Amino acid sequence: MAAEKEFPMFVVDAFTNKPFGGNPAAVCLVGTQELDEKFYQKIAMEMNLSETAFVREVTDSESYETGVRFHLRWFTPTNEVPLCGHATLASAAVIFYHSGNDNQEITFDTLSGPIKARRKGSMICLDMPLNNPVPVDPEGQDEISKVIKSVVGDMPCTDILYSRTTKKLLLRLKDTHSRADLEGLSPNPQSLLAAHDGSTVKGVIVTLKGDKDNGCMDDQGQIYDFVSRYFAPWNGIPEDPVTGSAHTVLGSYWSNQLNKLSLYARQCSQRGGELHMDIRSDGRIDVYGEAVIVLKGALNL
Repeated sequence: MAAEKEFPMFVVDAFTNKPFGGNPAAVCLVGTQELDEKFYQKIAMEMNLSETAFVREVTDSESYETGVRFHLRWFTPTNEVPLCGHATLASAAVIFYHSGNDNQEITFDTLSGPIKARRKGSMICLDMPLNNPVPVDPEGQDEISKVIKSVVGDMPCTDILYSRTTKKLLLRLKDTHSRADLEGLSPNPQSLLAAHDGSTVKGVIVTLKGDKDNGCMDDQGQIYDFVSRYFAPWNGIPEDPVTGSAHTVLGSYWSNQLNKLSLYARQCSQRGGELHMDIRSDGRIDVYGEAVIVLKGALNL
């Protein structure tokens, strides 16, 4: 039986310039028609990546090849999310590199408002909201204390903060720890789900200040301003390889801590990826990196 509809589908490795690095996202081009939400969720389950992005043309005249504005939604295997950086970068890469869109800048209309993506040399720059975390006292908050314990064990934290807009908990390890200590963390997703129902916390960021003596350097010897990992089993993601949305929180925090407006970071998952950030005076953050299209095909429905 012939398929009723065929949609172009891609897998893109974001925040890397090499295949099999960074964070893979699926990108589906759905044309001008909005699909039933159940289909979006089923497709995301089928792709089984941390996020699947659905890019929709605003009108017939705003094509993927020539348009400057598109609708964008993101789904994990279990639910829709309000913000996803790496899948936005992946979507822009498909439009710029595959569809041959020559515009220097395009805009995605999302649940988090308009997000602009523009070319920046070999990279793509995302104009994202800056999400400021605030201090949280886990004392008297049994669930939060259990979450922290499940992630870092007995490792002491310098700061514990929370982003209300993204529902992300940020844990800063003491500067005496090393990159190897951060990479050695292995929280059990089931323990996290048992500790908290996800009503307040949707993801946990663990971060460490970069230093020449703690292993936080790239292959060229440049010191990262900070490194991090991100765990989000409440969204069906035990660990996200590279998370643009987490860096809208991290960028705010580390900019204040280091008194810097331009930051260079690495997310230390097994795949890993590097991100550059510029903090802006208008309450936004530019997050930029490279992306590689590793798979092209079609989805038949």
